[in-house]
Amino acid sequence: MYKVKVENTCRCFIKGGFAEVQEFATKEEAQKEAKHLIGVMRNTFCQKHEFALSEQFGDFTIYIKPRG
Repeated sequence: MYKVKVENTCRCFIKGGFAEVQEFATKEEAQKEAKHLIGVMRNTFCQKHEFALSEQFGDFTIYIKPRG
């Protein structure tokens, strides 16, 4: 199983009803979902945060950071 995890969730993420951890059968599915989720967050969230994607051992982590 491959995971997509979101770290440092913000109010927009919580209000959006997104899952903090999702599991997928393939690495490709997990990567596709991680990139899709970042796109959704960039387009619909309040613009007070930046998003970074990290991959380790086939698991993807999205970090939500305040804009500096």
